[in-house]
Amino acid sequence: MKMQSIIEPSFRQTVLEPIDLARVAILLDVDGTIVDVAATPQSVVVPYSLLRTLAALHVRTGGALALVSGRLVANLDHLFAPLVLPCVGGHGVETRASAYAPLHRKAVELSPTMKNQVVAAAAVDPRIIVEDKGSSLAVHYRLAPAQALLMENKIAAIVGRAPDENLEMLCGKAVIEIKPRAFTKGTAVRELMRIPPFANRTPVFVGDDVTDESVFAVLPELGGLGYSVGRQVDGVRGVFGGPQDVRDWLADLAAGHG
Repeated sequence: MKMQSIIEPSFRQTVLEPIDLARVAILLDVDGTIVDVAATPQSVVVPYSLLRTLAALHVRTGGALALVSGRLVANLDHLFAPLVLPCVGGHGVETRASAYAPLHRKAVELSPTMKNQVVAAAAVDPRIIVEDKGSSLAVHYRLAPAQALLMENKIAAIVGRAPDENLEMLCGKAVIEIKPRAFTKGTAVRELMRIPPFANRTPVFVGDDVTDESVFAVLPELGGLGYSVGRQVDGVRGVFGGPQDVRDWLADLAAGHG
């Protein structure tokens, strides 16, 4: 079957066209997309094979491969060491266009009052983890799934009582994110695609969760292609079954079999 796009991932049994990696920018969400979700953010494991794959793709794309994550860039560097890759971190609050470029961070911070209220709400169950990223909070309840509705209601009430902070609450996979509306992964990707080596390339984004939808939303204006993982999202070109499928596809690209 002849494909109409320059790229089509191999989550289906399909004959695929070759990909010119000199023409695309590969943008990858991390948790739930290229690495398997773990019980806690700290227990995520990056397979060595994935490090090799990303290193090869970084070279073959001329540096136009970036991680686009809710994790801060310092955490991404630790997780993917010894690799140092271009990154969008903290849901768009941080951007680094190359391993040697300075880290640009937007001057935003959640108020201490907001942080204290969320921590107090999460104290209902010691298995709930509050991850403070400075500009945002992530409330992880994977170890206490029965508390999902309670936490959603509590945090919605907290955010609703602070309209001046202009926050949004995003409910993802066993996590609730609280962040300013002023920045998103999508706005950061739009900015990144203006900077070499990403400029004048076709962005190809793979993501899995609610926080990735802002990237899917800006892809049409960038002439980009989006693929989701584990669920259908409006406008995507296809759906990978899980992170292992994405890793297999990336390995095929790195080996020149795309």
